[in-house]
Amino acid sequence: MLICPICQSALSAYENSLRCSNQHNFDRARQGYINVLPVQHKKSRAPGDNQAMVQARRDFLSAGHYAPLAERFAQLMQERQPQHWLDIGCGEGYYSAHIARALSESQGYALDISREAVKHACKRNAQTTWLVASMARLPLATASCQAIASIFSPIDWQEALRVLAPGGAVLRMGPCSDHLQELREQLYDDVRSYDDSKHLQLLPQGLQPIHSETLRFTLTLDDAQARSDLLAMTPHGWRANSARREAVINNTLTTTVAIRYDWIEKTET
Repeated sequence: MLICPICQSALSAYENSLRCSNQHNFDRARQGYINVLPVQHKKSRAPGDNQAMVQARRDFLSAGHYAPLAERFAQLMQERQPQHWLDIGCGEGYYSAHIARALSESQGYALDISREAVKHACKRNAQTTWLVASMARLPLATASCQAIASIFSPIDWQEALRVLAPGGAVLRMGPCSDHLQELREQLYDDVRSYDDSKHLQLLPQGLQPIHSETLRFTLTLDDAQARSDLLAMTPHGWRANSARREAVINNTLTTTVAIRYDWIEKTET
């Protein structure tokens, strides 16, 4: 199932590590994850979210503010009952853990480029295989997955096409144009709309959308720490100026949560 990111040979368990036939070795960390992101594939010394961003996301999500999003995502995954599933850009593992509970009879893999994120994710579900890895070079064999989860995460469609089995699918979750609208209006003078279906125009031959739906609800955050965490886990935490960020943190926030789900199926054999 797992392949070497350097030579693409199969990886096998060897003591407390994974090793390929060319002797490329990847150790299992004491927390339980395996780092299969070679230094030559990194664009920086510590790619991905840092510890502060990971902690903010962990605290916000663990408080249940986005629980309806995770529950619906897990339900949609459960409807397909994949034998093997992969969560790309899993972050600190909140959504992956929901999927794993819904698919207790399936084997799950979850990866992120951030080592700090995966260190936290390992604590959420012991049955999931947690990996530090890049979406650009998925360490999974060709046609090995029946479902890929992409949650607020960039996706390399060609890599997704490669690892999906025929009839497998990507379940993508991303923001609608009015997601956090009221928050953005407080942070910026000009709040621009965008096409929340533009990702469908990027699909390569062999992938086609088969189902889309939207989930909306109103979120009220009375706690200053929750508002601070929300800013820290989104690009708004560094895009907006400090005065406007402070104003958001210091006052109760009521905003729209609007999320789009897309099932995108592999049609070619």
